[in-house]
Amino acid sequence: MKFEDLLLEIGGFGRFQILILFILCLPRINLPMHFLLHNFLAATPSHHCAIPHQEAFVNLTREEILLISIPREPDGTFKSCEMFLQPQFHLLLNSSLQPENNSIIQHCQHGWVYDHSQFTSTISTQWDLVCEQRGLNQATATFFFIGVTVGAVVFGYLSDRFGRKAMLLLSLVCSVIFGMLSAASVSYSMLAITRTLTGLALSGVSLIVLPLGMEWVDIQHRTFTGILSSIFWSIGNMLLAMVAYLVREWHWLLVAVTGPCLLSIVCLWWVPESARWLIANGKVKQAHQHLLRCARMNGRKDFVVSPEVRNCKSEHILPLSFTPSPGESYSYISLFRTPVLRKISLCAGAVWFGVAFSYYGMSMNLTGFGLNIYISQFVFGVIEIPAKMIMYVLVNRVGRRQSQAWTLILTGLCIGVNVIVPKTFSSLRSVVAIMGKGFSEAAFTTVFLYTSELYPTVLRQNGMGYASFMARLGGSLAPLMFLLDEVWRSLPEVTYCGIAVCCGSVAFLLPETLNVRLPEGIEDIE
Repeated sequence: MKFEDLLLEIGGFGRFQILILFILCLPRINLPMHFLLHNFLAATPSHHCAIPHQEAFVNLTREEILLISIPREPDGTFKSCEMFLQPQFHLLLNSSLQPENNSIIQHCQHGWVYDHSQFTSTISTQWDLVCEQRGLNQATATFFFIGVTVGAVVFGYLSDRFGRKAMLLLSLVCSVIFGMLSAASVSYSMLAITRTLTGLALSGVSLIVLPLGMEWVDIQHRTFTGILSSIFWSIGNMLLAMVAYLVREWHWLLVAVTGPCLLSIVCLWWVPESARWLIANGKVKQAHQHLLRCARMNGRKDFVVSPEVRNCKSEHILPLSFTPSPGESYSYISLFRTPVLRKISLCAGAVWFGVAFSYYGMSMNLTGFGLNIYISQFVFGVIEIPAKMIMYVLVNRVGRRQSQAWTLILTGLCIGVNVIVPKTFSSLRSVVAIMGKGFSEAAFTTVFLYTSELYPTVLRQNGMGYASFMARLGGSLAPLMFLLDEVWRSLPEVTYCGIAVCCGSVAFLLPETLNVRLPEGIEDIE
């Protein structure tokens, strides 16, 4: 007997499942507040070289001191990373006569002065991660996603080995510890290490929450479960904008986005272990307890399940004859041992890489579309919700495969269009960017649901762990692409566009899973 048949008997989507999904959505809200925190944690306000005081400046205004000390960009703004070797007093008479001799220009020698009107402090202003140190600023996001990448492998294996709930609790506890240590960082090195460990811990939350909820839900409500979980990610996106707007100091901002994990830890008490996982690992007695609890909460009080009864014909006493041997063990290597699984794993890995690479490429470029950074973050969160609603219809009408492929391809095309549209058309660029963000989120929503349906129960968390590894690899590389603008201003966007289109095309090679039972073992896949 398949597990879905058992779910129908005990109630595949009743009060029991609603309670679980509500609790699991709490940590889901918290995830984007960390994953996209780099936009505010490492924001770089406008800045210029610090100018040492001289007696000749006594009668000059601040603007006049800047005029004779800092060279200008072609658009008339002061340069951020250069200053004159000596004050150019002749510019007081005619400021348009900018020196063309680079020999009188040098890099900042006395630090920087920052505009604190928008941010009280960020890690950029704390440790001067600008100009020559700009790479370290972007690397902060990369360090975080390296942690997430490693965590995807670690927690993917551990949750298949030791259970979903135990590893979710462990990841939440570690997230609180390392998140608070990040807030207390006294050096860039300490922040880099603690943010990496925070990413590792949060990876477990990201990886386990959806499959744990999905494994308690019947086929008919599987899509709804995936979309609902994804909507709470968007709510977290919008909450991040509001929290960052209210908390402008980076230490306290880290505390503010880490604190909610404590509530998730408390609420996890009411979430049961996955009965699918318990049965697949031979822990039938524990599975029975959770199944009976589910049946009673869903109003099926006459439901009785007994593992000893294998061939009983009573409709309310169901055999669990699908229990596999508890001696079997699976690892990431199992994902590539058989032909069909190997093809699924290779293609799914490419799709996950492209989805995350383009999503975080857009999400971390909030200032590139002419909107205020807080408004951009909030609007990008808002646009995700209708995108998810549309996907709820599309994945059930046109299928998972077509939805996955076209949303990712259209994401890349929107990014490509903004390469062509001149910056003077800021409104058009904003509209195209918002459309691209919607497609990007639609692709991310679909890939979570799609991948959890592609792998069998015995390998589902290993499969999600591998897929998440590929996604976080894409997320790690995405912020570093912004450094390519020194080669060619549009090279980062061209890179995001090309990767999204290519990886979206790979999705056409995956099998369709619409209205297909979740596979229990490898033989169901092959």
